[in-house]
Order: sequence, then C-alpha cells, then structure tokens
Amino acid sequence: MEGFLRPTAVVDWKHPAVLAQAVQLRGCLDDAGAIARRCFEWVRDTIRHTSDYQLDVVTCTASETLTHGSGFCYAKSHLLAAFLRANGIPAGFCYQRVRVDDTSPRYSLHGLNAVWLPGIGWYRIDARGNRADVDAQFTPPIEQLAFATTGSGEASLPEVWPDPLPVVVDALRAHCSAQSLYQHLPDVLLVGPAQ
Repeated sequence: MEGFLRPTAVVDWKHPAVLAQAVQLRGCLDDAGAIARRCFEWVRDTIRHTSDYQLDVVTCTASETLTHGSGFCYAKSHLLAAFLRANGIPAGFCYQRVRVDDTSPRYSLHGLNAVWLPGIGWYRIDARGNRADVDAQFTPPIEQLAFATTGSGEASLPEVWPDPLPVVVDALRAHCSAQSLYQHLPDVLLVGPAQ
C-alpha cells in the first residue's frame, strides 16, 4: 500500500497548504470512512469543476487545484488523493472512458479515485462535482459515480493506479487554457469487447 500513500510531484500532499487543509478536514475524526467522506464531499462541493463554471485556468497538482479552487475531474482527483494520503488513507486513481458529449463522436478519460476502506477494500469515489444530471455520493459499499459507462465505446477501466496516468498529466501540462485542453482531452483506446 506504500505507493498509495506517498507524496509525488502531482499528489503533493506535503505542500503546506494541502497538508493544512487535510488536517482541518480530519478535525477530531479518527474513523477512515468518516475522514474519507469529509474529504470527498469538500473536494466535490468546494472545488469548482472547470467546465461547469466556464473557467479557463488548467490545474494539475493538488496544490495548484487547491490554490485556484478549481480543476477538471483529473485535478480534483489529484487533490482528493492528496487529502486522503495526508490523513494516512490509501488512495489511488481510476478512469472511465466516456463520450465527450451526446452529439460528438469523441471520447475522453474521466478521472476519479479509489480509496481503501477497512472492511470494504477499494471503493471508487467521484469528486468531479454534482450538477442537475450528476449525483455522485459517498455511500459505501455501494458506488455512486458521476457517470454510467453504458454507451458504445464507453468503459470503466478496472485498475486502481497509485499515480495518475501519464496521458492525463501530459494533457494537463500541455495546455494553458481550458478551451485548448477541451479540444485535446486525454483518451485511451480500448481493446476487446468494450470497443
């Protein structure tokens, strides 16, 4: 589990502001599930999703996301992982491949997290941010994610990675504006029956 607890350049939980916010979120709680819920809900509800709020800044690291108070799903997952790891709770990264919108033939990855909860194991959580058509919740052991992957070409990738996928980090680093990133969202090709 060590890889799911360590700080990295992207999951920079030892950054003073990230660590301070993680400690504040934990408060006097000592139950991993309760701490995870509080961290999840704070990121989901406090950090604005770049597209939903028509923002232009592109964040990547946990500290950048906290500083700007916004990010795409990927950046929000980096911040949530940082808060969880700072509180000693193993956290990793999961992805779904989803259609960009109902009218587009394009697909992209959607970033979310998995948290290791005692008595449950890996539990996927999606702090992307709710809206009229999105209702992600923390209801272990039942997952309630932002998106269902039921369309042709869509899939939930089964892996839990200790680090964000390089294709995601590279995309966030390569684009200075949300509009530019939106035109070049990261994607992976599926092999097998899901195609």
